[in-house]
Amino acid sequence: MAFARAQIGEPYVWGAAGPSSWDCSGLTMQAWASAGVSLPHYSAAQYSATRPVSLSAIRPGDLLFWSRGSASSIYHVGIYAGGGMMIDAPRPGRTVEYVSIYSWTAPDLAGRP
Repeated sequence: MAFARAQIGEPYVWGAAGPSSWDCSGLTMQAWASAGVSLPHYSAAQYSATRPVSLSAIRPGDLLFWSRGSASSIYHVGIYAGGGMMIDAPRPGRTVEYVSIYSWTAPDLAGRP
């Protein structure tokens, strides 16, 4: 979590994985890499590389995923920070943010690396 928090305010750039710009899966990939866990740089592939967790049982560090109804249609990932908040690299024109997990729509799935 410390790694992800340190990126707050850095710009979103599609396909970026640091060190000074991020897309959603690049941020989560590098946050977990800083803890010694290897994840792929693609949100759906990250879900496949995690252990599914009920949204009612998420813990800080778990990954939150947004989809179009199934795991195969995942299009976004953020990292849960606790207290209903996440660290997220949302989209072009925005920066890495500390926001509510409901800041746009509720997450569909969660995974624990």
